[in-house]
Amino acid sequence: GTGVRPRRPSLGGGIPARGRELGTQGRQTVRRLLEAGLAEFDERGFQAARVDDVVRRAKTSHGTFYLYFANKDDLFRTLLRDALHDMAIITDDFPIVTSNEAGRAALRRWIQSFTDTYAAHATVIRILSQAEIVGEQVYGDGLRLLFRLSEAIAQGMTAAAASKQADQPSQDSAQHAELTALACLMMLERINYLLSVDVRLPREEMIDRLSAIIYAAFHTP
Repeated sequence: GTGVRPRRPSLGGGIPARGRELGTQGRQTVRRLLEAGLAEFDERGFQAARVDDVVRRAKTSHGTFYLYFANKDDLFRTLLRDALHDMAIITDDFPIVTSNEAGRAALRRWIQSFTDTYAAHATVIRILSQAEIVGEQVYGDGLRLLFRLSEAIAQGMTAAAASKQADQPSQDSAQHAELTALACLMMLERINYLLSVDVRLPREEMIDRLSAIIYAAFHTP
């Protein structure tokens, strides 16, 4: 889209660039290297992609690469910072879903934006799911985000109902909501994963179905 996007966390570059403020040209070079890296990871997978290929695709030199990134892992982690950043924004945006048409519409809009965000970072998320590649620290960040998102869903789906029946102290229903949210999120993630690996699912229809299922999981008639 058009519109001014906030500056990506990744545009500061990797480890070698952290201590310095990059100018416009530096940021453009970083962006070119990141785009080249993403394309290589997408085509070859993480293991087979090489700095050589990234440099060739970005039409730049090894020397330039190492001004901004320590190695291939550093490049990947820099891409991952953007994915985690965008997913954190989505997490904070989960709406309070009321039991009416407005609630359904808000939920569907959120699922749509989750799907857009997932698609934008699909390559990175795919690599992230291969835990042995990325190391425990990175995998842990991903898991923490997953549980935070799950909590946001549980709260957003139950907040409206909870305010109605504030006199019911129920530990059970809170735990039930959290497990339901985790199950819904796992389904949401898997379907988006399938969409990202080119399984020909009708996108809009999947968003409709996911919205209906998640809404129904919390709002029993």
